[in-house]
Amino acid sequence: MRGLACLLMFQTHCYDAWLGGDARNTSFLKASQLLGTLPAPLFLFLAGVSFALITDKLIRKNLSPAEITRTMARRGAEILAFGLLFRLQEFLIAWGWAPWSDLLRVDVLNIIGLSMILMALTCGIILTVCQRTGGSRQGMLPSASYQGMPSGIPQVANNGPGFSRCGYLLIGAAIAAAALLALLTPPLYTTWRPTWLPWPIESYVDGCHNLGAPQPWLFSIFPWAAFAFAGLAAGFILFSDQARNQTAKTLALFAAVGAVAILAARQFDHSSFHLYSTYDYWHTSPNFLMMRAGLMLVIAFLSYAWCRWGLATRGFSPLIQLGQTSLLVYWVHIEFVYGRYSLLSKRAQSIPTASRGLLEIFLSMLILSLIRTRIEWKRISWNNINWKKMMGRVQPA
Repeated sequence: MRGLACLLMFQTHCYDAWLGGDARNTSFLKASQLLGTLPAPLFLFLAGVSFALITDKLIRKNLSPAEITRTMARRGAEILAFGLLFRLQEFLIAWGWAPWSDLLRVDVLNIIGLSMILMALTCGIILTVCQRTGGSRQGMLPSASYQGMPSGIPQVANNGPGFSRCGYLLIGAAIAAAALLALLTPPLYTTWRPTWLPWPIESYVDGCHNLGAPQPWLFSIFPWAAFAFAGLAAGFILFSDQARNQTAKTLALFAAVGAVAILAARQFDHSSFHLYSTYDYWHTSPNFLMMRAGLMLVIAFLSYAWCRWGLATRGFSPLIQLGQTSLLVYWVHIEFVYGRYSLLSKRAQSIPTASRGLLEIFLSMLILSLIRTRIEWKRISWNNINWKKMMGRVQPA
């Protein structure tokens, strides 16, 4: 799924940056931009799924709620730091024409990091409540389920007929957080805008930046963090003991739920009844989140089917490879599409030329990914290399 997100991201950025003239008024660009609404939800959803996997492992290692919260919050802080470092790099590369406010622009890496911190706090609270209200075993797993399992911390799931009480609470809290973020987004973008905050902080709420109004091209906590919490709920279900033994059935159920969510979102969108006075489907509507969350669940099943029964089983898969280094290829490709070192002149290309540039970006990022993962850099003993001998070999005759 991360590889698919990378591919969709590449095409969105390439066509947006390079197409010019009449090509910008075609249905082709509109279709590209429509597909461009998927990469950010995919990355955030998968961040939630990965978060659930790691949290489940920490629970099984018998870490305390405080230790789990600190560990996962630290991971989120690292991603946030990468986001801030990325903005600094882009500002330095564009030195001379980029405004200083670009340093404080809220990008997807920032929100992934903050979402992880929020998920860490949420899970920490739920685990603490479960531990204090359930005692050492009461209300958690049956005694037989504790053989070889850590005690003291409620398990997310067990091998019995259903989830533990704490497992239900974790899933419920994640779903509730996603819904709350979605429902609060419309008023926070309109009547409840926190204009009393300094714009760098307000931008994390409504994506206003320093432009005085919410910007659709920025990624704020509302509503984007909701996708991470949706992934968190899906992850806790997927990595439970029951689902691990029935992965295909669980993901098929996800796809069915996703299809229902898509149909419901479409029905609500076409309904004359609206909860809010200002309705903006593409930027603030909870229907947008429901539609995209449903698509994430369907894509999860299709990705599993592709890797389990599709062509991905027959050899090398470029999408799987890109997914292993999604942060690296995201970081690098931006400069060669939007930056000073763009492969093609911006806003000046035809569809065929931009498509050729997209292919070049895809292949170069794939090669970069292979270099990153196939070479065991840690095993290279740089101190033992005879640099003088090597330099002698490359001297001109």
